[in-house]
Amino acid sequence: MPVTGPDFVSLQVRDLAASQAFYEQYLGLVRSPAGPPHAVVFETRPIAFAVRDVMPGTDLDSAPRPGIGAALWLHATDVQEIHDALAADGHTIVAAPVDGPFGRTFTFADPDGYQITLHDRA
Repeated sequence: MPVTGPDFVSLQVRDLAASQAFYEQYLGLVRSPAGPPHAVVFETRPIAFAVRDVMPGTDLDSAPRPGIGAALWLHATDVQEIHDALAADGHTIVAAPVDGPFGRTFTFADPDGYQITLHDRA
């Protein structure tokens, strides 16, 4: 089989420094020393996750919601704590925490409006 699965995920963002700070502060992600100057690659496993400058020809402001049609789920060890910190600071919670087949899950919108779901069952 020529394709073995996802290996890298990146989101185009309006403000690279602000997005980096958001993901570090609220999700506890750590920047990898590797990566080009137009992106911040985080040390996530098994798949690398990054935020990057908007590519030429991309207009995030024209989309009602960036990434619509795609689902991005990230694993976290304390979903409720992350939810509570985001909610306390006024960030958009798209779906409140619930317990289900993927453990505790909730969905939030990042600074660019991407909807990210966190879950705690590996």
